[in-house]
Amino acid sequence: MDKVNFLFVGVGGQGTLTASDIAAQVGIDVGLDAKKSEVHGFAQRGGVVESHVRWAPQVGSPTAEKGTVDYLISFELLEAARWVDWLRPGGTVIVNTQQIAPMSVTVGDKTYPAPAPILEALAGRAGRVVTLDGLALATEAGTARAVNTVILGALSALLDTPAGVWEEAIVRRVPPKYTDVNRVAFQLGRAAVG
Repeated sequence: MDKVNFLFVGVGGQGTLTASDIAAQVGIDVGLDAKKSEVHGFAQRGGVVESHVRWAPQVGSPTAEKGTVDYLISFELLEAARWVDWLRPGGTVIVNTQQIAPMSVTVGDKTYPAPAPILEALAGRAGRVVTLDGLALATEAGTARAVNTVILGALSALLDTPAGVWEEAIVRRVPPKYTDVNRVAFQLGRAAVG
């Protein structure tokens, strides 16, 4: 693996930043330089969250340039569409199909777009689009709060990195009482990619 640019996007409270922390740690654990940059604005109020993670033998800037992201990891469907221009043509999108209405929808001014055009827009730019119902899989694992771990499981299945390295990074990051449920969530995410 020469270099990889990841962009994690979602809505505040989904665990997007924790997932990007874990991905950065995995990069270090596999012997690469890893850098991370995050913007969370109004994240605590359901606002947009973005976090760049870059792996390489040597990383300069912690953020990728627009159009150079190899993996766009979206924790919410509409956020994938908002950030698709950051993906390099032919890159990979992992998208949680969960829909969280933005403020413009909840106050009644706008409507949430239909999923089909969003997925078509993603497919028009990406070489591969992986969709999964992260919320359902996390709930199956034992807690809806493990959506981020499900998504990391899916990401890990697409990369040439040992699954055990990901699991260990997750275990070091989550409270001990949630270790087992996160291991299950991780495996369900990996299995969802097939």
